[in-house]
Parts: sequence; C-alpha cells; structure tokens
Amino acid sequence: MTALRHKLDKNLPRRVEPALRALGHDVETVVAEGLSGSSDPAVLAACNSEARVLVTLDLDIADIRAYPPGSHHGIWVLRPARQGFQNVLNLMLAGVRLAATERAEGQLWVVDEFRIRIREPREG
Repeated sequence: MTALRHKLDKNLPRRVEPALRALGHDVETVVAEGLSGSSDPAVLAACNSEARVLVTLDLDIADIRAYPPGSHHGIWVLRPARQGFQNVLNLMLAGVRLAATERAEGQLWVVDEFRIRIREPREG
C-alpha cells in the first residue's frame, strides 16, 4: 500500500501539520498553498491534481450529492467531541492507522472518537 498524501483544510489547528510531518507524513495545507478563500470545489480540484486526501472539520463537504465518493481523491471529515489540537490529531492518527489496511482514495471517511464511517464509490 502506498503512503497517503494529505492536504489539511484551513479549519484544522495549525499545530497538526508539524506534528504529522514529525511522524513522517506527507502533508500540505490549504493555508500554505494560498487556497484559504477558495471554494470547496477549488480545494478538491487542488487535492485531486496533487493526489491528496482532504482532511477537514467542514461537514458541508461530506454531502455525497455534491461530492460523491469517487469524484475526488478522498475526503476525511474529522468530528471531534471537543475541538482542539490533541483531539483533532488523535482523530487524524486513527484515520492514518485504518488507512494502513483500508483503501482511502476516492472515499469519504467521517472520523469520530468511536468509529470511522466510510462511503465508497458506487459500483457501475
């Protein structure tokens, strides 16, 4: 399995990026790439062109009618009970652990403290 590449949305705590880099993860941010004011479709287009999974706290992007699984490289929506660096990082790392055995590309993952719900592309 190839390592996942992530793009962190502007709504994640800034300390998540260096923490993930310190663990050896390939991560970029919407902020560093000047996409902070961009629309969700523009951010997803950047993720697709870079083969990156978008990681966000934004529930709007979990709308599978607007962004159906398979139409993007992958989306992880983190749903911490309490926002903050450690809670968000823990959810991100839970996703990374699952991604070691489960395909994440093209899927929508909703990650909370209790489970990871996965929406896959529909078969033909």
